Amino acid sequence: MVSESDRGSVPEGLVTRRALRDMGLSPGDDQGPVAILRCRLCATRPNWSCRHPTRGFLLRVDLARPKRNPTLAQELAHDRAVAARSTCPKCARRYYDCLPLRTLGSCDACA
Repeated sequence: MVSESDRGSVPEGLVTRRALRDMGLSPGDDQGPVAILRCRLCATRPNWSCRHPTRGFLLRVDLARPKRNPTLAQELAHDRAVAARSTCPKCARRYYDCLPLRTLGSCDACA
């Protein structure tokens, strides 16, 4: 069962996903959140269960694992995929952003 905690009264050893990222960790176990960090509105009403999108999910630090770093082959594949999306097939010019290849089929200058 998932318990609810108010802001400022979080038990020791539980952090949000953003705090895990700042520590260089990722959620390691597939248990999911241990507790819910209630939003400010629901913190003043203890009988309510918080269902607002501003609530946060608390994860255990002891189950977290170090972040995985991509291999060189994965980085190369990512670079090739980005290059394919940002290169015009007609003029072979590479842009900084992705081109609308599905709708126009080329860059704005060629279209």
